[in-house]
Amino acid sequence: MRTIILKVIGTLLVLVPLMYPLWAPEWGRGILGEVESQGMPGALIAVAIFFGLVALYCRALQRTLTLLPSTARTAAPASVWWMFAIPYNFTEDFFIVRSIAASLTADPVIPTPVVRRWATVGYGWCAAQILSLFPGAAGYLGGAVALVLWAAHWIMTVRFNRRLADRRPAAPLAAHHP
Repeated sequence: MRTIILKVIGTLLVLVPLMYPLWAPEWGRGILGEVESQGMPGALIAVAIFFGLVALYCRALQRTLTLLPSTARTAAPASVWWMFAIPYNFTEDFFIVRSIAASLTADPVIPTPVVRRWATVGYGWCAAQILSLFPGAAGYLGGAVALVLWAAHWIMTVRFNRRLADRRPAAPLAAHHP
């Protein structure tokens, strides 16, 4: 129940900077204004590319969970697709990173300090993407930092997936013949 309350409150708080163009238009038009400034074909292309990249990233995260034994998973592999549920995703992304980190920690293939670093980078891009919703220099800086950390997190995720996929199953026990 506590998690649900946190997610609802987090989503409501994210709506404040997301909606500032409505209640404080003098601050600027926000991210939607930035997209709109590209003109119709440019905006559509930018949005399509961005959401395409998000889909590829979600697929990598889903693969991470799929490569883990079901006993280690703290979330269903398909749960990563909540990243498309705007504006809920801004809060949910923190929980996605947390659940994957907990799942990775439950499986000894990736050392715990490496998982901690992965989680820290993940939380960093989650926080920076919220900062990117704010007007002015803070928003631009947040967006730039979010993109860099997101790329770093994605690279780390792909490396984890390779390591998890290369896991060698234990050799079958030879039948004992008396």
